Amino acid sequence: MNIIASDSSSYKSLASMLEGYDCPAILVSVDYRILAINQHYRDEFGEVPLQQNKRCFEVSHGYSVPCDEAGEDCPLSATLQSGRKERVLHIHQTPRGKEHVDVEMLPIHDEQGQLLFFVELLRSVSVASVQDSSQKLVGSSKAFNDMLEKITRVSHSDASVLLLGESGSGKELVAHALHQGSHRANNSMVTLECAGLTDSLFESELFGHVKGSFTGAHSNRVGLVELANGGTLFLDEIGDVPLSMQVKLLRLIETGAFRPVGSSSVKNTNFRLVCATHKNLAQMVKTGEFRQDLYYRINVFPIHVPSLRERQDDLVLLTNTLLKRISKRKEYHLTDSAMQVLKQYNFPGNIRELSNILNRATLLTDTNLIEQNTIQACLEIDRELDPLAETAFAPQSFNVTHSGEDKEWMDLKTAEKRYLSELMAFYQDDKEQVAKIAGISLRSLYRKLE
Repeated sequence: MNIIASDSSSYKSLASMLEGYDCPAILVSVDYRILAINQHYRDEFGEVPLQQNKRCFEVSHGYSVPCDEAGEDCPLSATLQSGRKERVLHIHQTPRGKEHVDVEMLPIHDEQGQLLFFVELLRSVSVASVQDSSQKLVGSSKAFNDMLEKITRVSHSDASVLLLGESGSGKELVAHALHQGSHRANNSMVTLECAGLTDSLFESELFGHVKGSFTGAHSNRVGLVELANGGTLFLDEIGDVPLSMQVKLLRLIETGAFRPVGSSSVKNTNFRLVCATHKNLAQMVKTGEFRQDLYYRINVFPIHVPSLRERQDDLVLLTNTLLKRISKRKEYHLTDSAMQVLKQYNFPGNIRELSNILNRATLLTDTNLIEQNTIQACLEIDRELDPLAETAFAPQSFNVTHSGEDKEWMDLKTAEKRYLSELMAFYQDDKEQVAKIAGISLRSLYRKLE
């Protein structure tokens, strides 16, 4: 089959073929020219003037050269090299601004195996944004896009996912994105924070219990695995699950069957498992702290969640997004010099620490403009309270002057108590808000307050 640019009837037949796809689709020649588009494409991305022989990289990205010459992966080039379909994640120009799009390129050959053209399928990634968003993952750096590509690939399956990354890097948000992008999105996502749970508490939380099964069990309680039926079960900090409980968790994953504490009845559940940890589980397997069989059950599809240091290009976008999440009524902005201070900081606490710093800054500033000295003051608090923060500044860090007088230092526990006490007083004992600002779970806050 030959494609003749001037043959309008050929365009109509090719366009009709594209209508068979349930997503935006375009027909592309081997020299990147867009030959036809379907109605889904028009609805989502707008019209393309086909008579102008526009090339795909011009329309989708505004580039003057192919994607691989502009520093991005090019699915067309990859397909030419491999001879089979290829898939990449791109950031496309759309009528709504820049958006993440999952691109699949299908080569079309004739009977002799000669490559005729490509069908490019484009699916918008709804769980992430390149712009400020209060509900989605945000980012556009290479590290972020690499992670997002893995999320889009695995979301529609039921494969168990293991999220690996430092504390505060946003693993729980990634878990929510996996759930929202799955066919289970209309059902519940249930979270269990495994850190700090005893054997009995872990078992009761996970499987539930019947009235009278232990001291304090005054009524029946439905377990989280039952609440997650049809949805997603997210086990945060899976590396902290007691060793004695790991065999019961393994049996649950393998069979979907469980028994509430104190009950003789076996129940069944069906959930998609997502786990997260900042620990080296492979090393824990070697030292006998984590079961090898459980490790291989949960590590079907690992995803590295990058630290904030790995995605410095996202710092401005993340800062603007977090400021909007922190204050919905008042719009805050950082001066250029204040942003430069943040750019020189290494963020050992990652996005959670950035959120804490910005929360403090909004409280310390008297206007909607956050100045350099305000950010410096917020970072000084971290240096006093967190020993890790002392080494968190880049060598070219800003200078902070100290008076020559002696300073009385308090121990870390006392400093933490004072910090939480001041937050509780400021927010009138609103524990949920205090936990959010402190960057800890509500359960952890209760333990610290006790």
